[in-house]
Amino acid sequence: MNKSVYSLVLSDEVVDAIDRLAYSMNTSRSNLINQILAEKLSLMTPEMRMRQIFSEIESLMDQRFQFLDRPSDSMIAIKSPVRYKYKPTLRYSLELSRELTGRVGRLKVSFRTKSEQLISAADGFFKLWQGLEDKYLSAVYPDGAPAQTDNGRYTRDFYSPRARELTDEEIASAVAGYIRLMDSSVQTYFDGLTSGTDPSGKISAAYADYVRTVTSVI
Repeated sequence: MNKSVYSLVLSDEVVDAIDRLAYSMNTSRSNLINQILAEKLSLMTPEMRMRQIFSEIESLMDQRFQFLDRPSDSMIAIKSPVRYKYKPTLRYSLELSRELTGRVGRLKVSFRTKSEQLISAADGFFKLWQGLEDKYLSAVYPDGAPAQTDNGRYTRDFYSPRARELTDEEIASAVAGYIRLMDSSVQTYFDGLTSGTDPSGKISAAYADYVRTVTSVI
């Protein structure tokens, strides 16, 4: 949906009310007016699509995930606890692209900790995870999965298949499934650290099963 600049004459009372509502929604005056007009005219804006996708993602996650206040129209933040001696929290920040074609969005995953030992352990998991992505997604990403790990953080870009555009439901299902898989794999990894066993085989098998059964890999 393209955007252009238009001049509107509005009453001061309306603008004040719009500004208060826009502030509470963490959006701009122009964007809020655009959304209100689109809803009145039964048009679908990118923001409306993103809200639908976020709501669908939330419905697909189980109770261990906590959804935080949305930082913006295009972003959600989720956290989940990890059973480990430092009682860390894993945070997922998902930002969707406005057009939802090509690059659908970007997921940033990080541990909320200052412990050097935990950051080192997180790096170990993320490097293992990136290796599995490169291995099992080679048919989709022959040059390697669009991801990087650095200092206890993992960043992953999501892309729609080249042949077609994904529906909102498919995007939500793919992202939710990916986060659930990563979260359970993180727990498996840290359970292994606690017990002194190597969890890489179990995590690899879970990822392979995910690729075989998932409807859309993005």
